[in-house]
Amino acid sequence: MSISQITTHVLDAMTGRPAEGVPVELLAREGGQWTLVGAGATDADGRAKQLGPSSVAPGEYRLRFGTGAYFAARGTETFFPEVLLSFLVAEEGRHYHVPLLLSPFAYSTYRGS
Repeated sequence: MSISQITTHVLDAMTGRPAEGVPVELLAREGGQWTLVGAGATDADGRAKQLGPSSVAPGEYRLRFGTGAYFAARGTETFFPEVLLSFLVAEEGRHYHVPLLLSPFAYSTYRGS
């Protein structure tokens, strides 16, 4: 299977390790609706490389991370049951990497490479 044009990497800041098993959905805005493009979960290295097609059209996209399920599986309370990251894809064919640094009560993100 090919690598998606949009990928992510989740690091659990509480443990300092990759966050394995985080459910991730890739959605695209179509008009006023969000449509599911692909879904997966982070691997042992905290990466999700096969979330959708190898090429997407320019537009607005969103990654939905199932952080509540991830922390519940570890017996850890969290304030965020999910994290939604919206971003713009400006160029078809260009790789977009959207990492998430996660803890039970905070998160941050950035435009990766």
